Order: sequence, then C-alpha cells, then structure tokens
Amino acid sequence: MSQARPTKNDLASAYGRGVPDLIAPGLAVLFCGINPSLYSAATGHHFARPGNRFWPALYGAGFTRRLLHPSEENLLLEEGVGITNLVARATATAAELTRDELRAARQKLARKIGRYRPRCLAVVGIGAYRVAFARPKAGIGRQPELLETTIVWVLPNPSGLNANHQLPDLAEAFRAVRQFAARSAGSRR
Repeated sequence: MSQARPTKNDLASAYGRGVPDLIAPGLAVLFCGINPSLYSAATGHHFARPGNRFWPALYGAGFTRRLLHPSEENLLLEEGVGITNLVARATATAAELTRDELRAARQKLARKIGRYRPRCLAVVGIGAYRVAFARPKAGIGRQPELLETTIVWVLPNPSGLNANHQLPDLAEAFRAVRQFAARSAGSRR
C-alpha cells in the first residue's frame, strides 16, 4: 500500500501534533512508542517513517499474517494489538522531549492502562522508559513491576536510527511479548 510522502512543509506543520491512539479495551498487547515522529504526525499513522522497523518486526514476530503498511494500522485491533505513545506531541527527534515531560507522561499512561486494561504493555525505547518510569537500570524484556494490573515489557526502539538492534533481533524481542500475551490469555480463562 502506498501513500503520498509528506512534503517538507507537511513535516514542518506536523510539529507538536499527535497521532490518535489505536486502542480498545482488553487488548493482548498495547505497544507504546516514545512520541510520534513528524512523519507519523503528518501522515496520521504510527511508526510511519520509512526505515522504521516496527511493522517488519511485528510481522516477523507473528503478530500479523502479512507485512502491514502503517496506513493499515487499524487491522491490528482485530489481532488484539494497539498502539499509543508516552508523549503525544510530535518532534523531529525524541531527544527534544524533557525528562519532566517523560515523567508526567507515565502518569497519563497509567490512567490509560487503568481504563483499557491490556494484558501487556510493550514500551519501545529503553532510554525513554528508564526516565519515564524512574528505572535507570532497567533492561530489555519483562519488567518486575506492573503498571496498574498490566505486565510491562521494554523493547528496543525500532527506529531505523537505532543501529544497536537489527531486524532479526527486534522480531525476536517482539515475539517474546507475543508468546507471553498468548500464554497469559490462557491463564485468564
């Protein structure tokens, strides 16, 4: 699926805008990005910037039956998957977010989790997680604390700028979340 690429003017006017949450009650997994890129805000779709490996990682982990284009994000709800962001406002880079902004975002996220009650929250971005959740030594994977009643996982940031993790590594990390969510669904019955 193709969509027109945003122009430089589109990107500039997207600064500070948000992307609507893709969320519903009782999801298996709610992915939580750091904040929207200008590209995502300009297109209105999560993880939309070319080169972002979120969609290939989802597919590689078995969350989707085929590789989805960001414009098809609503199909995720059928799979019990949603997307939100820690901070709603779009920036050129996540480095533009302040520590106070990230910490305040955790409180908003907790309210959202309390309302929608996903089985698992998967935060994509270890650095933002460490600041927002005041866990400076947190690592990738399942976290020891819950957010409300929800299990929290931290995943590597799928941005194409994050060269520390290649697509096979991302897919493996995402797969662990999918497998956990599937196992926990059986234990809730």
